[in-house]
Amino acid sequence: MTSDMVNINTDNTISAPSQRTVSADELLLRAPRARAFITGSEAVSEAVKRANIDMSIAYPITPQSESMHLIGDLYAQGYVRDYYRAENEFAVMAAVHGAALGGGRVFTATSGPGTLRAMEMFPVWAGSRQPIVCAFMCRGVALPPSIQPENIEMAFLLDTGMLMFHAENAQDFFDMILAGYAIAEQPEVHLPVGVFADGFFVTHTREVVMLPPDDVKLPAYSPDIAPIQPFDMEHPPVRQTRDPLMNKSNFTSYAASASWHQEILAAAERARKHINKYMGGLIEISNPNAEIMIIASGTAASQSREAIRILEREGITVGLIKVKSVRPFPTREIIMATEMAKLIVVPEFNAGGWLAREVKASLNNNDRVLAGPRVFGGMAMPSEVIVDEIKKVINNKC
Repeated sequence: MTSDMVNINTDNTISAPSQRTVSADELLLRAPRARAFITGSEAVSEAVKRANIDMSIAYPITPQSESMHLIGDLYAQGYVRDYYRAENEFAVMAAVHGAALGGGRVFTATSGPGTLRAMEMFPVWAGSRQPIVCAFMCRGVALPPSIQPENIEMAFLLDTGMLMFHAENAQDFFDMILAGYAIAEQPEVHLPVGVFADGFFVTHTREVVMLPPDDVKLPAYSPDIAPIQPFDMEHPPVRQTRDPLMNKSNFTSYAASASWHQEILAAAERARKHINKYMGGLIEISNPNAEIMIIASGTAASQSREAIRILEREGITVGLIKVKSVRPFPTREIIMATEMAKLIVVPEFNAGGWLAREVKASLNNNDRVLAGPRVFGGMAMPSEVIVDEIKKVINNKC
């Protein structure tokens, strides 16, 4: 990271820092990178610094607050054109929606109960085909209250229509936010992107992140190539909600709404090739020929890597399938990657086991899937917990 000086003009306005516009391919795939020792929250700020953002709107909630405070600093430095704190999380997501409808590139973030309070807006974003990028720093949402790491909120968002990427660490967090814009703004995609990280584990941990120069930025967003023009009143979805005919309970309304839902699902499928390009695929595989496979996303992937090292010292070979894209879900990739697997273990940081359900739904012979171990309420998942679950299955089969 570099230290940024604020350029204040004689009329007290702030001059934007000098940045070169480069293509997403250049910024994400080819630009040289340098080491920075930063937290996940700082990684979010570094991504936004290079994202050429028109507006960012904030409301504080732990563990998201620091990242949006840092983006306020970026506004003061001229990297973000407009920024303010809204009344609550729903107000944030509604205002961000309005800014996107007006043709702006926008960013915001939330966590846990904030996600739930704003829930109504996420399918609205998708339904109006807005390429909003939102970072979710996942935390507990249930009683008794907990601000600790847990990603159950991801389960609630699976069918909102947004693309969903799950970051394992601060490097993923940085890369996925920038890649989110490159993917979301493709004309044939044009859907919102949620980039998720397990709160505290990622947001408050300092680690080495490889960053491109901070004097480069993405090209400005061009709403002219979007499938939905800014405030276009004559095309779906605005016309569907505007015209009285469409609001009646009749065949025309059903057909119009159903076709639009199908288009949103199809747009997510069309995002696959862009995810492959900018994120290196929907999954990442280690030890692909192993008969024991762990499928994990987010922080659980890091714990799984250590579990694999422990088991290797004991002569047990285990592979890892890291899920980077939750929506669209890598069904075909998981089927192919588990062809040789006799045991599939799915560790998770939530009580419901949403990833295990997705994996089981993808596989015909899913009796080999062990849905767990799972921890929640802020509990840690030592790698030994994963090791013990695998050993129990091995010992029971002997």
